[in-house]
Amino acid sequence: MVFRKSNKQLSFLDHPEVETAIAYMAVSSAETRGAVFTRREVVDFILDLAGYTADKSLHTARLLEPSMGHGDFLMPVIDRLIDAYLRERRGKGDPVSDLSECICAVELHHSSYEHTRELVIAALKVKGLKARQAHALADLWLKQGDFLLLPLEGEFTHVIGNPPYVRQELIPDVLIAEYRRRFETIFDRADIYIPFIERSLSLLASGGRLGFICADRWTKNRYGGPLRRLVTKKFHLQYFVDMVDTDAFLSDVIAYPAIVVIGREKTGPTRFAARPSVDAQSLRRLAEAMKTVKLGKNAEVSEVSYAAVDDEPWMLGAPDELNLVRRLESSFPTLEDTGCRVGIGVATGADHVFIQGFDELDVEPDRKLPLVTTRDIMTGTVEWRGLGIINPFGSDGKLVPLKNYPRLRSYLEQHSTAIKGRHCAKKNPDSWYRTIDRIYPELTKVPKLLIPDIKGEAHIVYESGELYPHHNLYFITSREWDLRALQAVLLSGVTRLFISSYSTKMRGGYLRFQAQYLRRLRLPHWSAVSAPLRAKLIKAGKSRDLDACNEATTELYGLSAKEKQTIWMTAGVADAA
Repeated sequence: MVFRKSNKQLSFLDHPEVETAIAYMAVSSAETRGAVFTRREVVDFILDLAGYTADKSLHTARLLEPSMGHGDFLMPVIDRLIDAYLRERRGKGDPVSDLSECICAVELHHSSYEHTRELVIAALKVKGLKARQAHALADLWLKQGDFLLLPLEGEFTHVIGNPPYVRQELIPDVLIAEYRRRFETIFDRADIYIPFIERSLSLLASGGRLGFICADRWTKNRYGGPLRRLVTKKFHLQYFVDMVDTDAFLSDVIAYPAIVVIGREKTGPTRFAARPSVDAQSLRRLAEAMKTVKLGKNAEVSEVSYAAVDDEPWMLGAPDELNLVRRLESSFPTLEDTGCRVGIGVATGADHVFIQGFDELDVEPDRKLPLVTTRDIMTGTVEWRGLGIINPFGSDGKLVPLKNYPRLRSYLEQHSTAIKGRHCAKKNPDSWYRTIDRIYPELTKVPKLLIPDIKGEAHIVYESGELYPHHNLYFITSREWDLRALQAVLLSGVTRLFISSYSTKMRGGYLRFQAQYLRRLRLPHWSAVSAPLRAKLIKAGKSRDLDACNEATTELYGLSAKEKQTIWMTAGVADAA
């Protein structure tokens, strides 16, 4: 691939379709390019945590801003840089020569680039630089182009910013393909801020620091695994600040932000804070507390020894809780190693066709199954509303021949437009009438525990083996454990502690009880549980009495008095006595 450099944007001579895609993104809307603007107080806080402060010789540092937008980060950076430079040089030296390498700020969007360039020139003039000096530094510092593709020289002591939050489906196919070719962390449904972090880390000098505010999803979920592994192997997660439910941005956006500060240095403990007040004084005080040599008894800041381990979800929170999780992980096998299986219900891609009232589905009796959904279990027990789902699969796992099922064929052909419009049908036209997921009818008759994805508390419902689960439900079956006893364990504060440690949190404190987190739960083998404790667990599960579930489960895991208190507090109970 041959690049042609200009003082503005990058051109791909051998790949004009990539250049066309870049040009499209360069004039796209704020929503399409993932533009979200950060409050000045938060920017100053990140700069403080990253060590980019005016009391240091910043003219010897080199800072990268990979998505400068309207200058939310860049303008405070310039303030600090010029103040530090003027203090140390006291009017001596040539600002253009001395500061030419101090900043590299990149922006793809044309009008944002031009707008911020004018702001930079004006700010430098206010600081006392001459017009020609201001224009010269703006030309040296600012680059227009795609940060993920733009050639950049050298390393940086600081990388600061708010990378764009753009879903893959909003990016032209040819461009996302080029990104995938270059960056190993674009995995599964990773949003574009993932490769922004990867490339930024690759440009970080030894001892340098990256300070970003971005969505926190990658720190826990599946698509963030490769990036978490990269951080674990080569960097140090120094600070993590949970900013969910705070006014971190200038607009009201639906996001789950966090501040991460990562250093290119030997790994060590991580300091953690959550949901700080977003005002200058509070954030300045918090930055000082997080950076202090010894934490002392500061209630706002905690320290975690092993927050990042390979590609596992980052474990951040109260030390007592995390220490207990780590102990249980080292003492007991995983849920599936004890004979349990975790699965998710069926997705069809066209629920309005495949799912109707069971009695109203005009297909052969063996081509439909009774279906259970989240709405059927809202009370904590199964109250079936009478829905059914079409099963196009035979016992051999293959689609049944429609010629053998005239009622099924007639029904599907009536709805063929909707069914054939699905991605899975377009991809495999010969299998146009399959559901997205294969249906295993034998699962209907298996007793199971049903678990909705998003809940404030664990919502574990016993289903005796009469219904097939919809895709908005996870299910657990077991060859060894009594499901009522397992229900007690899953309703307990121990499980909530596991899930809250592993999963991303939603607004309002809701947790995600997803399969990837359920599979990480730890559990003794059923054969190791005494007969009296078995009876106690089964009784607690059947009654769904949370206090009884907690009491039996703390005995199951052999928790100490201190650990028991931690569990009961997690479960929202004030007194563990």
